[in-house]
Amino acid sequence: MHKGRIKELVIYNSKRRGWVGLLYILPWLLGFSIFQIYPLITSLIYSFTNYSFFNDPSFTGLENFRYAFTRDIDFWPSMKATILYVLMGVPGKLIFALFIAMILNMKMKAINLFRTIYYIPSILGSSVAVAIVWRLMFMRNGTVNRFLAFLHLPQVDWLGSPFAALVCLALLIVWQFGSSMVIFLAGLKQIPRELYEAAIVDGSSAVTRFFHITLPLLTPIIFFNLVMQIIAAFQDFTSAFVITNGGPMKGTYLYGMKLYTDAFSYFKLGYACALSWILFCLIIFITIVLFRTSDKWVFYDDGGKIL
Repeated sequence: MHKGRIKELVIYNSKRRGWVGLLYILPWLLGFSIFQIYPLITSLIYSFTNYSFFNDPSFTGLENFRYAFTRDIDFWPSMKATILYVLMGVPGKLIFALFIAMILNMKMKAINLFRTIYYIPSILGSSVAVAIVWRLMFMRNGTVNRFLAFLHLPQVDWLGSPFAALVCLALLIVWQFGSSMVIFLAGLKQIPRELYEAAIVDGSSAVTRFFHITLPLLTPIIFFNLVMQIIAAFQDFTSAFVITNGGPMKGTYLYGMKLYTDAFSYFKLGYACALSWILFCLIIFITIVLFRTSDKWVFYDDGGKIL
């Protein structure tokens, strides 16, 4: 009888602790449900309607998706510009972030100060103020062209050519390398020094050590940064809206800007919801492809792999 009573008390205390834990996370659950789950479900429902600010939604089935793929003249150009933007910006950002991380991983004086300074662009990079400064820098008479003229190099009409303007936006992504750099730096700190010491004893060069030790052991970090940065780049809006306003000739009319324009300029909220779900499915597809192919190029020191 005594043992049964003890068992009942243990079960009671366990349930009580469970309710207390749930009570602690209740504010987060409410916020997640109200600001994440509810908008997600609502946007999916509205994507099958002709909802706008001026009329009640009526069901139209797959018409919004059919219109996007077959009749919207801006859909495929914006998708093409976004894909090029991602292909130029994300690899450049990761390469530059890794390069800076390797420099900041060296032993030198005031290294923590340098790490802080190099992280600042990631804090300011997505702001409207920085986008305005970026536009002023790349104008025809901006700082960049003045610097090229000082070096006796041909000047570039950065904001007057569709491809050059897209490169200008991609450079802004590269400039926001701070968050990726910090993650790379943490990964570099975890690589055992004994591996480098053994390689040096064997007479391997710095390039050999990088490609045979550093890079393979950093592939899990590279994979994480790649997935996160691709997701962020596909949703980018601020740079295209502020710097080029989608021009010239809609060469920088990114998908995020098209979605914003259809929703808040043309008030086609149902169609904008459909566009957002198309982007969501595209990001999910790319993420699945990366996960499925990760076992061919992502290496773990414990031999594990991503499921």
